[in-house]
Amino acid sequence: MANRRLESSPILSQETHWIPLSDLMTGLMVIFLLIAVMYMLKVEADADRIRSIAIAYNQNRDSLYSDLRSEFQIDLPRWKAQLIKSDLTIRFTEPEVLFATGSSDLKPEFKAILSDFFPRYVRILTKYRGSINEIRIEGHTSSDWTVQTSPQDAYFHNMELSQARTRAALSYVLGLPSVQSDRPWLTRYLTANGLSSSRPILDATRHEDAERSRRVEFRVRTDAESRIANILEASR
Repeated sequence: MANRRLESSPILSQETHWIPLSDLMTGLMVIFLLIAVMYMLKVEADADRIRSIAIAYNQNRDSLYSDLRSEFQIDLPRWKAQLIKSDLTIRFTEPEVLFATGSSDLKPEFKAILSDFFPRYVRILTKYRGSINEIRIEGHTSSDWTVQTSPQDAYFHNMELSQARTRAALSYVLGLPSVQSDRPWLTRYLTANGLSSSRPILDATRHEDAERSRRVEFRVRTDAESRIANILEASR
């Protein structure tokens, strides 16, 4: 009997080692499962937050578009301008009215348009100032320059020209007496952006429409993009 007890003792000793190890493995599996569940819940919460921002952005965009359309729909044909809903852009597309060829001086006709348009534009935007990140004045050119100029040099010449034109437009609208009470807000959010020929307008054959590519645009960027970026950055 003593021998049997001695023979069985290693087995008992082995079992006492395996039981704690199995408990440890079970505990680790539970921990990994909890981590996975917590991660899934965080991803779902982030997705819900992004979804709510997207919904709010669409509502803001629709409301702002409606206000801009209501205010300017009668004037847009007269100004040779159009309102684009997708990115809340008002596009002035009549080169002969805007600037002389190769010049950054605003024509009198364009000054008259801006004097009428901009104060009304600001009055609408101030209703949405809590969700606006930037008000962009964008200058665009065609890819044309002189015949002897290489495409690369033409791009840089047009970049200088488009930047000079947007600065001229910015300086003019900020100097209008009717917007001086909003000037502190405007100087924080209103920017001038010369984009050369980087965003041409194409015709039906997918070739550049040089005439329509020469334009000035006023575009609103909301805070939806930055809020979504902050959520994604925090989740890393």
